[in-house]
This record gives sequence, C-alpha cells and structure tokens, in this order.
Amino acid sequence: MTTTLLTGAGTLFYKEVLRFWKVSFQTVAAPVLTAVLYLLIFGHVLEDRVQVYPGVRYTSFLVPGLVMMGVLQNAFANSSSSLIQSKITGNLVFLLVTPLTHWAWYAAYVAASMVRGLVVGLGVLLVTVWFGPPRLAEPWWIAVFGMLGAAMLGTLGLIAGLWAEKFDQLAAFQNFVIMPMTFLSGVFYSVHSLPSVWQAVSHLNPFFYMIDGFRRGFFGVSDVSPWLSLAVVGTSFAVVAAIALRLLASGYKLRH
Repeated sequence: MTTTLLTGAGTLFYKEVLRFWKVSFQTVAAPVLTAVLYLLIFGHVLEDRVQVYPGVRYTSFLVPGLVMMGVLQNAFANSSSSLIQSKITGNLVFLLVTPLTHWAWYAAYVAASMVRGLVVGLGVLLVTVWFGPPRLAEPWWIAVFGMLGAAMLGTLGLIAGLWAEKFDQLAAFQNFVIMPMTFLSGVFYSVHSLPSVWQAVSHLNPFFYMIDGFRRGFFGVSDVSPWLSLAVVGTSFAVVAAIALRLLASGYKLRH
C-alpha cells in the first residue's frame, strides 16, 4: 500500500512539474526577464545614491532580493494555478477517484511548486549575477531560506487554490496578499531605512525574514539575526502546512 501511494504521489509530482515545464517560456523565462528589468531600472537609478551595507554596491544588494522574489512568487503561482485550472476544467475528478491521501496531495503539489520556484530563482541568479556579482559569505543560509520560502509559498498557493472558485478570486489573493507582502519585505531596500513605525510593521511580515535570511547567505550581514529569521519562517511554514493539510483532509471545496 505504501509503495502504491508513493508511486501515486510521484506520478502527481511528475505531472505537476511537466505542466509548468511544457510552457517554460511563460513560467520560467518570463519571470527571469521581469527580474532583469527590475534590476536594470532600479540599479541604474539608485546605484550611485544608495549603499545599504558597507562595501556592497546597490546592484549587488538587489540581486538576492530579486532571486528570492522570483522563488516566492513562482512557487505560489504553480500550486494555486494548477488547482484552480483543475477545478474550472473539471479534471480534478480524476484525482479525487485515486486512493491518494491528503499527505500525498500535499507533498506532490508543494514539491512541484518548490521545483518551479527554485528553477526560476536559479535563472534569475544566473542572469543578474553579471550585473552585480554578490558574494557567498554563508551559503548554507541561501539553501535553507530558499527551500523554506519555496515550500511556504507553495503551501500558500495550495490554500489559495483550494479557497478560490474562479480566477478573479485567485488574482485578488495574489494582488492583495502575496504581492504587497513581497514588495514590503525588503526586496529593494533595507528596513533600517524606513521610519520606525514602518520598521515595526515590516517585522510582522514573515516574507521579510525569508528575504533577510536569504540575503545573509550572500553578504554575511542582515537586518536581524538569521536564527530569528529561521524561527519565524519555520513557525510560519508549520502553521500554513497544518492549515493546508487540514483543508485537504476535509476535502474543502473539492468534493462538491
């Protein structure tokens, strides 16, 4: 039985990876191009005016933020778009009749989302590194926060896909929750440059800790301790994973 479930989860994972890879020009190349445009515009305007960390060019500072932004947004987009498309087209019924457990569903969707997010992040890094080569001071933090961030956003995408019944609702979730939290997390700036009230608000945003911890891996400096960031991100992931598993187990908006 266990072998059957693992095979089923692996098949679903393969299907989800193939789903985004078949249109990789849209799902991978387009986000990479968007990140390059951000880098060219903000880097050109602010390169000689802003220095966040001593000895670090602004363009170099910007690269890890854009990489992590690509990871987060695309991990969310993969699981959320897959579920809403399956709901609308009606092919979700073919998954519902399988003996897959909610754990298998969760593992397959989130793992595929992580693959897409990390592939996009790697693409952004390979392209933007020519404009502002970052350092690799503590690379283990890059791996930890990259994986955790992709897993958390893949899980949030799963929750959004379960909740939404049409593309408008999914777009609202992305535009009013994911995008603001991403852009207000320090992708383009250090929170220390903000007024004190906005610094306090930023510290309530778990996306800030993902990006700050990820950037720590490149430069060896960060706005807060990477261990604090790890605790916040790890706790946030555990909470959203528990919610997603509970929704899947109950068949929330799936079996009707």
